[in-house]
Amino acid sequence: MPIVKTAAITGGVDTHADTHVAAALDGIGGLLGVSEFPATPAGYARLLGWLQGFGTVCLVGVEGTGSYGAGLARHIGAAGIRVVEAGRADRQDRRRQGKSDPLDAVSAARAALSGRASGAPRGRDGQVEAIRALMVAKRTAKAERTQTICQARSLIITGPDDVRARFTGQTPADLVAELAALRPRPGSMVRYHTLLALRELGRRAQYLDDQLERLDALIMPLVAARAPGLLALHGVGPDTAAILLIAAGDHPDRLRSEAAWAHLCASAPIPATRGKTKNRHRLNRGGDRQANHALWRIVITRMSSHPPTRAYVTRRSKEGLSKPEIIRCLTRYAARETYRYLRPS
Repeated sequence: MPIVKTAAITGGVDTHADTHVAAALDGIGGLLGVSEFPATPAGYARLLGWLQGFGTVCLVGVEGTGSYGAGLARHIGAAGIRVVEAGRADRQDRRRQGKSDPLDAVSAARAALSGRASGAPRGRDGQVEAIRALMVAKRTAKAERTQTICQARSLIITGPDDVRARFTGQTPADLVAELAALRPRPGSMVRYHTLLALRELGRRAQYLDDQLERLDALIMPLVAARAPGLLALHGVGPDTAAILLIAAGDHPDRLRSEAAWAHLCASAPIPATRGKTKNRHRLNRGGDRQANHALWRIVITRMSSHPPTRAYVTRRSKEGLSKPEIIRCLTRYAARETYRYLRPS
């Protein structure tokens, strides 16, 4: 069947690790075709060529632009075509029509055409992407270090009495140093092998400490070069700044306003009018939870060591606001304050 070219085409793509399924719609939402392509550079070129075979491609909605669809989004964007993050298919549509890759691709295209999907991809082609890669390694190293120390403490609690008396109550740093320096001597089978296990856990924690120091040495210059003003704010350290930069992405101009940034960080209050919460506010459930936690850390730090913030808390408490309500207000202010420093200086 010959392809009939139309004036404006909207595409939608359901992305996966190995293959992508694309759908093409005409200007009024009519389905022109659905096809599958490999998730490779050659497959991206074939997918775009297939869409352009129907006419001029004006817009493409791609699911998972931050994961499986990242490479495709870069390829389409490099061709000068607008890409939007389509998100997941509508749940009501899934219940009515079922779940399949072609249906998800059509849903992504319809979301883009209707304007329901309008968010631009964060972009993964610059300094912030480098920071994100390093932060992934740091996050897992921190989690493994915590797990290692917890395992050592568990072995100490269940170990022989003299081992338990020797190591109980020590700080993590002191515990790691002493465990790594152990030189067990053969004797009681249980005691000897428990000390061997503790030594290996201590050395593992030391290795992870060294790894964290190396990662910090790489992350700090990148963050300082990208957003020196962000680091100058009270309560903002390298990790907090890095998380906020990652949430904004390499192209923060896609955030239309500081209100949009606050919404992305899940710090925009939304009226709640159901049940006992009537006429109150709650934090929106969507958004980037890591960015929300980063703003919360800024607020908690300021509440303990920042005189203007402490004065604000005192004043608002006298006005009858609860501590969670005060923290919500301060988090919203922190979102407004950090927004201006997200763009490269």
